[in-house]
Amino acid sequence: MTIRMTRREFAIATGAVLARPALAQSDALLTRAIPSSGERLPAVGLGTAQVFNTNDEATRQKAAAVLQSLIAGDGRLVDTSSVYGDAEAVLGDVIAPAGLRGKLFVATKLEAPDAAELKRSLARLKTEKLDLLQFHNVRDPQQSLAQFKDWKAQGVARYIGITSTRHADFAAIEAVLAREKPDFVQIDYSIDDREAEKRILPLAAEVNAGVLTALPFGRARLFRAVKGLAVPEWARGFAESWAQFFLKYLLADPRVTAVIPGTADAAHMTDNLGAMRGPLPDPDQRRQMVAFIEAL
Repeated sequence: MTIRMTRREFAIATGAVLARPALAQSDALLTRAIPSSGERLPAVGLGTAQVFNTNDEATRQKAAAVLQSLIAGDGRLVDTSSVYGDAEAVLGDVIAPAGLRGKLFVATKLEAPDAAELKRSLARLKTEKLDLLQFHNVRDPQQSLAQFKDWKAQGVARYIGITSTRHADFAAIEAVLAREKPDFVQIDYSIDDREAEKRILPLAAEVNAGVLTALPFGRARLFRAVKGLAVPEWARGFAESWAQFFLKYLLADPRVTAVIPGTADAAHMTDNLGAMRGPLPDPDQRRQMVAFIEAL
């Protein structure tokens, strides 16, 4: 699901971006250490669910522009999946000819520990190695990651992880995370959906796993909730847009390694990357942010 129109509508309605003083862009880039290795990763990346579904010229042009914005804004992380329509193929068709592979941290997901599925993803992405390979939508608490660990040992992937965006599967995620101790866990987490704060983030810290936050805008719920509203005065010291408000709430938790909002709009990619600059909200401000959203 894209959020282009929603964000443009409220930006036009409020004039908030134009009226607000820009945050200092000289501030240090926010990166986070991957717990299992210490490698630093820029804290804002790109999600590709439902934004690059069709491998046609128009989609490839959008993907190229978004990736250019990502790299220009010091981002690296691109997260996709074998089941996101043609997203892997779109990315491969853009990344390989432009020689961008070395500038990106490429993550994808498989629905099963299936060698054929992996081979297809590598071919579509036009790469021999992945930075992160994830078991998508884990539902079985007894799920083994043995095959993923073997692929990591073979050098096919530098890191492995598990994912879920369904609270009904959090028990399975907790069981597999505790037993298998992958490098990453990717979960649904936004300011209006904070179940992960109580269940997944503490366990991830305990087992030394990085955390990627999918759907940080709540499937566009958050933009709909603030439509026609300006970012409040008390938040303008750390957020110059609603996107940065929502993303910085998550990034203010040091257990979050990176946020991965999806977009097919280069300007929105640049706006999202702004969450890696300037101050983060402190604990009191985070509570104020939650209260503000809950009162809408």
